[in-house]
Amino acid sequence: MFFSCRTQSTLTLLSAVFLAGCAGPVARPSVAPQGVDATAQVWLLGEVHDNPAGHRQRYELLRQRVEAGWRPVLVLEQFDRENQDLLNKAQKSCLDAQCLIRVAGAGRWDWQQYYPLLQLALTYQLPLVAGNLSRADASRVVRDGMRAVFDVQGMRDYQLEQALPAEVRAAQSAEIAASHCNMVPDMMIEGMVNAQVARDIWMARLIREQLPRDVVLIAGNGHVRKDVGVPHWLASVTPVPSMRSVGYLEAPEARGRYDTVVAVAAPQRPDPCASLRPSTPR
Repeated sequence: MFFSCRTQSTLTLLSAVFLAGCAGPVARPSVAPQGVDATAQVWLLGEVHDNPAGHRQRYELLRQRVEAGWRPVLVLEQFDRENQDLLNKAQKSCLDAQCLIRVAGAGRWDWQQYYPLLQLALTYQLPLVAGNLSRADASRVVRDGMRAVFDVQGMRDYQLEQALPAEVRAAQSAEIAASHCNMVPDMMIEGMVNAQVARDIWMARLIREQLPRDVVLIAGNGHVRKDVGVPHWLASVTPVPSMRSVGYLEAPEARGRYDTVVAVAAPQRPDPCASLRPSTPR
């Protein structure tokens, strides 16, 4: 198999937790395994976008619970919000995931990684919600601030007239710098942080709109972090839904960022920063 004994143990526990609530809200069990909330209404499932092992493991967890009767709404980072009508059309007219991808998918994702998940949604008629702000939206936030994408109620709900919490801004700044090979000019960091936070808040708003149905968010590991990602913003507005965050990680992370971590082996990939480093004189 493609995962270690430690990862297999984590998957077994997660599978048990997922299956425990498969009959929907009425049948959720009141007793969960130690340290695990099996009654969570919102599941935030992360990914390393180009890691096939992580995609497979996450899909298997979802497949087992859906086949047992669970019918959540899926909110997906991979579809931009303006493509919701196309996504609705594809769900009504497409018989397979390849058709759905052709009708509603944007070009920047490796869609074959998501094929099994989308086919599962089509087969079991799971509602799909386009969860992301587009690059054009993000650019407007960088240039004009949060008001570029949020209405008055959104600004009020998430206290966006005020400065972002210091811990959120610091953590997001560090992530952006690292993910861009520490080559981003300092003057650009603030706008990029705002864009990242805007995406997290937008996903949190969409998740709330699906309640009281159960909801699964499919997004990158950074978005599902409890301390600064979507869970943080879900918890900032009352009532706070019960939720569980699962990170699918290639390397150890600081404690407290996720409720559960599934270790996934890193695929071979070139160093993304190699071409940006100054060449060594000969």
